[in-house]
Amino acid sequence: MIYATVHLTVTNPETFATYAQKAGPALQKWGAKPVAMSTEPTRLDGEGPLPGRVVLLSFPDREAALGWINDPALAEVHALRHASGEISTILIG
Repeated sequence: MIYATVHLTVTNPETFATYAQKAGPALQKWGAKPVAMSTEPTRLDGEGPLPGRVVLLSFPDREAALGWINDPALAEVHALRHASGEISTILIG
């Protein structure tokens, strides 16, 4: 098992709503699952602005995570996520 964090501040709610409908099937295609999500993340240490939403994703392995993010068939879904606001996705491991 490997994990990724998604840090997102939504600035376009309509686009995010469309993305949210497609995100689940896109993740399932690569065996990924959301493990935890918060719309009120709390800083424990450090500085800088907090995102409006943080999601922890699990993937079966590194190859699945890289497959998900690089899958040409999911380009539209990834574009919707990016058009939703400020986004950063970090692979852990």
